[in-house]
Amino acid sequence: MDPLLENRLLETRRHLLRTAGLGIGSMAMQALLLKDAAAAPANETRNPLSARPPLSAGRAKRVIYLHMAGSPSQLELFEHKPALQKLHLQDCPASFLEGKRFAFIRGVPKILAGQFAFQQHGESGQWISELLPHFASVADRACVIRTMQTDQFNHAPSQLFLQTGTPRLGNPSLGSWVTWGLGSVNENLPGFVVLLSGGKTPDAGKSLWGSGFLPSVYQGVNCRTSGDPVLYLSNPEGMDRGLRRRMLDTLAEMNAEEFERHGDPETQTRIAQYELAYRMQMSVPEVLDISKEPKHILEMYGAQPGYVSPAESADDPRVLYKGDDPTFANNCLLARRLVESGVRFVQLYDWGWDHHGSSLGESLDETLPIKCQASDRAIAALIRDLEQRGLLDETLIVWGGEFGRTPMMQNNVRSELKKGYVGRDHHPYAFTMWMAGGGIQGGLSWGQTDEFGYYPVENPTTVRDLQATILHVLGLDPYRFSYLYQGLQNRLIGPTDEGRVLQDILI
Repeated sequence: MDPLLENRLLETRRHLLRTAGLGIGSMAMQALLLKDAAAAPANETRNPLSARPPLSAGRAKRVIYLHMAGSPSQLELFEHKPALQKLHLQDCPASFLEGKRFAFIRGVPKILAGQFAFQQHGESGQWISELLPHFASVADRACVIRTMQTDQFNHAPSQLFLQTGTPRLGNPSLGSWVTWGLGSVNENLPGFVVLLSGGKTPDAGKSLWGSGFLPSVYQGVNCRTSGDPVLYLSNPEGMDRGLRRRMLDTLAEMNAEEFERHGDPETQTRIAQYELAYRMQMSVPEVLDISKEPKHILEMYGAQPGYVSPAESADDPRVLYKGDDPTFANNCLLARRLVESGVRFVQLYDWGWDHHGSSLGESLDETLPIKCQASDRAIAALIRDLEQRGLLDETLIVWGGEFGRTPMMQNNVRSELKKGYVGRDHHPYAFTMWMAGGGIQGGLSWGQTDEFGYYPVENPTTVRDLQATILHVLGLDPYRFSYLYQGLQNRLIGPTDEGRVLQDILI
């Protein structure tokens, strides 16, 4: 058969299959896609990143979320528990173990007292560890939630649950939800930016800032502090900006025709992403250049422009951690510059807070002080800097890990304390997070745990409660804020209304 004729027959056959044999399925899929598009804000089909008014008046207009991947020990940082000292190195009570699942503890572990001294700080009298002297100086700006709970006890599922509302892959991240709901203020920057430090990506990986079933334009953009700020953003060799513009114009025309034929909202997303990337080539390098900051601001954060830590590329970065490493400080300063420039949601992930004490570089007695030294000053500076610029009242800051640490020492590798190998296992029943700014009461200690820090005894707070509260202060009703996908109205807080807005911690 003539090759040209054969090719035309194949094209005709594909056309027939698409429009006839699969016609009913195609119609059904098209109806679902259009229904999902109709459920989105009306102007999304024109510009998916356009700023949109919240469902109600919210105190917060933007979010900076500081996630300490691995989960810092609340018993070394925020929970002063003298009762643990009395039981130090005694066998753990049976009531702590019966019916419980642990990630690593085996048999009967020993009670482990807090490893550092505590003092009360500020007018609120917050108990803060000696490891956080800078945060202690701004404790009256923060609400410390001491009774967080989760139903997950391994890192990846816990991180997913906290950040996406489900311990399984596939749902949009918190930053994606917020950006989809509110849009972006600056059309030249992403609405959702991610900054990494600590040398590794969190256990759940890039899914933590993915857009799930939302249009992909709402996924987080991972920016870097050295080299190209965003991978593959620069023009390829031999292509100038004018040629790039002409190429994008042609692509936009092709995609517009595709949208006219099929009505797939993802086509509009593709157009928006190409255009945003083009604008970002000029705007992102400018915003991410912290060398433009005055000397006193750099010193306040402990930031160092252009610094590249050897820990960021090491096989095991933990053994290279240093307290004066400015990587996290650089990211905190970048977060302030980004929200000041109109970015809606900035997510910082700092890896290396998983202190089991099983191997070198993951101990409470040696590694935790290093991690605190590298982050404490910058976090306090971020709060003060936002406040002095008049941005704190409209910027919600969230700090925490995915769960807490046990009152018992981890015993699967060694059952005796050894310097440089002191650690605790995962603890989902009570842990600490804090929030500041954005309509949250400062100087508040929310909730109370028992004398061992094992269970909440007052105001237990779930992950759903935290998510509902974050959406609420942004003006997004957590119970009505949903996206139609596969026939269901999906929500960040899940299908039930168990999540409650923590009204008592709001201004």
